[in-house]
Amino acid sequence: MALPTLRMIGFILGIFLITLAIGMVVPMLTLFSYDRSDDLQSFFWASLITFATGLLLVLPGRPENVQLRPRDMYFLTTCSWLTVCCFAALPLFFIQHISYTDAFFESMSGITTTGSTVLSGLDGMSPGILIWRSLLHWLGGIGFIGMAVAILPLLRVGGMRLFQTESSDWSEKVMPRSHMAAKYILGIYIGFTLFGALAFRLAGMSGFDAINHAMSAISTGGFSTSDQSLAKWQQPAVHWVAVVVMLLGSMPFTLYVATLRGNRMALLRDHQVRGLLSFLLAISLVVSLWYWMRSGLSWLDSFRIVTLNIVSVVTTTGFALGDYSLWGSFSVMLFFYLTFIGGCSGSTAGGLKVFRFQVSWVLLRANLQQLVHPRAVIRQQYNGHPLDEEIVRSILTFSFFFTFTIALIALGLTFIGLDWITALTGAATAVCNVGPGMGHIIGPAGNFSSLPDAAKWMLSFGMLLGRLEIITVLVLLTPAFWRH
Repeated sequence: MALPTLRMIGFILGIFLITLAIGMVVPMLTLFSYDRSDDLQSFFWASLITFATGLLLVLPGRPENVQLRPRDMYFLTTCSWLTVCCFAALPLFFIQHISYTDAFFESMSGITTTGSTVLSGLDGMSPGILIWRSLLHWLGGIGFIGMAVAILPLLRVGGMRLFQTESSDWSEKVMPRSHMAAKYILGIYIGFTLFGALAFRLAGMSGFDAINHAMSAISTGGFSTSDQSLAKWQQPAVHWVAVVVMLLGSMPFTLYVATLRGNRMALLRDHQVRGLLSFLLAISLVVSLWYWMRSGLSWLDSFRIVTLNIVSVVTTTGFALGDYSLWGSFSVMLFFYLTFIGGCSGSTAGGLKVFRFQVSWVLLRANLQQLVHPRAVIRQQYNGHPLDEEIVRSILTFSFFFTFTIALIALGLTFIGLDWITALTGAATAVCNVGPGMGHIIGPAGNFSSLPDAAKWMLSFGMLLGRLEIITVLVLLTPAFWRH
């Protein structure tokens, strides 16, 4: 890689670090308002170290006449997420007095909006740490939206190339008007966050808890300010607000932009959105009926509890309302399956994404029809777009490596001594960016603190792979990438 290109990448990384350092002002102001001077000093030093490092990378200046090629963007994308996670861990390392492994795991979980945690005692934890964890979710969510809309389509990664209509997407044409697209998306993201904070506050949360959960829900992250997650708040209104905000975060943000630009039916006409909402409604009704007959609760309470947990897992948020693994074997298997689904492409959600299941169904139906009518010419379309060979190949490649990555990490976790339930569900929840796994160790009522350090590094790598759509990172491991 040429020196001017490396200087450009370093310049961009420096900007990211300076932004992260400025972001640390938020927990510092929070600590100042709570009169926690001891933690304030730790955040100050973490911010200073981060800012100084970013400044050193920016000071050489931006090289002129240097344009990053797609192969350079692979490197930049992976390096930026790794670098931000390394420095975002500093406040956790300084204040919580945990190992850097635990601090890195927590920051990676935050910035990738996974929501897995190694921390306990959240109810009495420093307000600076709590707001910092939620802010990492919030920054990671908007960062992934920008990457999914502006970078991944150019790298031929992800699903946004299926949604390149003039009315609903900025992909492929994003460069000439990237500033306009960024302003729209950032404004919508901030607006949804403010709406969530106000709604949580009116539903019964304190102002501090409302802000934290709004940032966590819109980013589909899952960090809470209580060890009980949303079970701490018994008001049904709090739970329904969480469902709404999680759904808002799991929709394609490009369609929100299209709606603001005049296409009022953009969301309702999109196959992804209709498929996700239909699936969530159907599965919530069925499981609620099953849970209602077993639990002895009222129908409305059963529907509320089941819906929140299902929406949380499918949108890869990770909030929990009670320990659903105690409902029985059926619920354990069901929620494990739901871990893989995810939200819509171009949202803050992780997972395989709904559109890949829908495209797979279109391909399966077309192949079955072809077997019945061998000479027929069967058109394969999704969301009004023809499914060409490149899109099909991209989906098959991603789905294979997605599954293979989970299997490989799970095998590695069992190799270092974890039981198979913890290993398999831990690998799945990391790569799918969901948060809680299954079992008594990392289930909805547990956390990841007791896992060996080697397991935490493997799971951290799995979170990064899942957030960056697998291929973006794997391409860096090929010898061909490093050849001139």
